[in-house]
Amino acid sequence: MRALYAVSQDFTQRKFLQPPHAYRDDFQRDRDRIVHSKAFRRLEYKTQVFVNHLGDSYRTRLTHSIEVSQIARTIARSLALNEDLTETIALAHDLGHPPFGHAGERSLHRLMRSHGGFDHNEQTIRVVTVLEERYPLYHGLNLTEATLMGLQKHKQIPGSSHTLESQVVNIADEIAYNNHDLDDGIDGGYLINEDLFQIEIWNKAWSQAQNAYPSAHRKILIRHAIRWLIDYMVTDLIAQTQANIEKFHIQTLDNVIRHDEENLGKIVSFSPMVSRETRFLKRFLFLKLYRHPDVVAMNIRAEDMLKRLFTFFSENPEAMPEEFRQRISGDTGKYRVVCDFIAGMTDRYAIYWNKKILGVD
Repeated sequence: MRALYAVSQDFTQRKFLQPPHAYRDDFQRDRDRIVHSKAFRRLEYKTQVFVNHLGDSYRTRLTHSIEVSQIARTIARSLALNEDLTETIALAHDLGHPPFGHAGERSLHRLMRSHGGFDHNEQTIRVVTVLEERYPLYHGLNLTEATLMGLQKHKQIPGSSHTLESQVVNIADEIAYNNHDLDDGIDGGYLINEDLFQIEIWNKAWSQAQNAYPSAHRKILIRHAIRWLIDYMVTDLIAQTQANIEKFHIQTLDNVIRHDEENLGKIVSFSPMVSRETRFLKRFLFLKLYRHPDVVAMNIRAEDMLKRLFTFFSENPEAMPEEFRQRISGDTGKYRVVCDFIAGMTDRYAIYWNKKILGVD
């Protein structure tokens, strides 16, 4: 049974009115629209940290989104929140990511600096409200008010606030990428034992794994340690959030909205100790993984590719598919259309166009 502070059917208004479905509620319909979208399928070939073609076992934006969804649903269920809405936000939260991960986002933002900039969260909203074309009467997916509010990850839209479901997805995202980037970094040989033992939280996980399974192979111990870390963070988050709900006297959704609007601090949060440990882990990953020379080299190459693509399509808009060319003559400027086209590319499609531009087989 959902708590009174969970999002209810009162937030299911859509821009274009539709009759209710016979056996799916509005949030289930939102989830299904996300899963059936082109943007969601393309996440399979978009970079998380390592460019997709470097290995079949590395996380992609698609596997990351599924992992965020799984973690977020567990938290939502434990807190008696709206699980279907939480799952929907989690599955959709990275739809606006361009190819090549954060390197691609940085590159597009620089290229679009004089044309409104680029932010993957804003692009996600653009994808689900404008760019997806699946229905005869409107553009976009016509999602509910609650889902659109939840996708406003870093800034609010007028008259809306961050629900607990949205806050849960934000931290589930952090839990997923911290642990799974750590896992991929170890698996790929980018992170070594000597470096890992600088992390207090990793020492806890590794000691627990060794004590539980002293004769297990190192790879198995690593997997166990990662699972332990996720469980450790999720358990702490649930306990601290429950304490925060009591501390802030959160009883209804109105309490949540007012608390957020008055900027009184996040209700969904880690304990101070785990917050400190995760900050240290993030700093470690930034220095040792994201700034690893091989990763930096990949990112530089990716940024060069997107710059080349942006210049080419800006000068040759007729080379884009017809659905994009048609929008140039409308309200959207040429550069935004070019940005939309590039942001929707997968890694391999961007590489294909780059080779085509350069005349390389």
